[in-house]
Amino acid sequence: MKPYRWIRWVAVTGIVMLLTSGCSILGTKEHSQSIDPPPTGAGADAGAVKAVTGSIIQNPSSITVYAKDNNGFIAPVGLTVEKSLEVAKKALESMVEDGASAGQMPTGFTPVIPKGTIVKGINILKDQKLAVVDFSKSFTDYNVQDERKILEAITWTLTGFPSVEKVQLRVEGKALKEMPQGGTPLDEPLTRALGINIEKPEGVEYGQSTPVTIYFLGQNHDNYKYYVPVTRMVKRTDNIAKAVIEQLIAGPDQKKGLAAVMTPGSELKKIQKAENLITVDFSEKVLGPDKKAPAEALNAVVLSLTENSGSATKVQITVNGEAKVTTSENQSYSKPVSRPLNINQIKL
Repeated sequence: MKPYRWIRWVAVTGIVMLLTSGCSILGTKEHSQSIDPPPTGAGADAGAVKAVTGSIIQNPSSITVYAKDNNGFIAPVGLTVEKSLEVAKKALESMVEDGASAGQMPTGFTPVIPKGTIVKGINILKDQKLAVVDFSKSFTDYNVQDERKILEAITWTLTGFPSVEKVQLRVEGKALKEMPQGGTPLDEPLTRALGINIEKPEGVEYGQSTPVTIYFLGQNHDNYKYYVPVTRMVKRTDNIAKAVIEQLIAGPDQKKGLAAVMTPGSELKKIQKAENLITVDFSEKVLGPDKKAPAEALNAVVLSLTENSGSATKVQITVNGEAKVTTSENQSYSKPVSRPLNINQIKL
């Protein structure tokens, strides 16, 4: 995205308020190791049971949609739905308030597409990797403070499918040039360059910054833990991968309700990119007392690096140059790991 487009999006969609107030689409991405929700403690099973309706799904398919959590963050939720050729449509229908996902979301999560909205159709232009979505009139009936969250959730849900990189919105067949409540410009298709849960630390100016998206941990009242993407503005840099790891080590703004993923004192020794692989080397300080790395730390490294890398789809993690890395859950990272198909999957 061109810098002026980024600044325009941020300015028009109320980022100042955020800073002061706290077609076939059934293809799959290669994955060598799935990333489930992190360990959740004794109350986890109860929270997971509440997240589903109990109905039997005869022909199950997993999708990742984005919803608003208890802290106001837009976060991924892996749902199980009936397999369908219209899986993208089903995903958006699951994001309508009081709609198809009622009773399936984890405690504290709420869909963001306005109540009563009908997804009238999705046209996937495969040659352009563009999804054209047509909503009913009810889509325009929302609170202005939710405008950006709605756009983030829709964009990140649809661009999670391999055949979609851009999203265009329509209402009753007519293209939206701007959002009706807050005036967010929609004269160009939406992409993940829009960002998600944007943060701008003090001392960083939009015109002199680079956005990086990193994953931290959220937790609901049932002790269910989940990964939350945050787009943080950092001082302008060409070494995106290094900035990603540095920001993961720096950790989240804990006043906003997120938890760090990296072991305190973690150090990056080296990072390099070659074709579709990023290799990241840490010092032994990334390991715990048991000489194993926290599972959520390595999961977040894979999610964050592949989110920002462009062409790189795999991550090799080493410690002092050695690839014999094991997590606290006894998962081996001795080989390169690919980004998972689904994030924060709710288990039935």
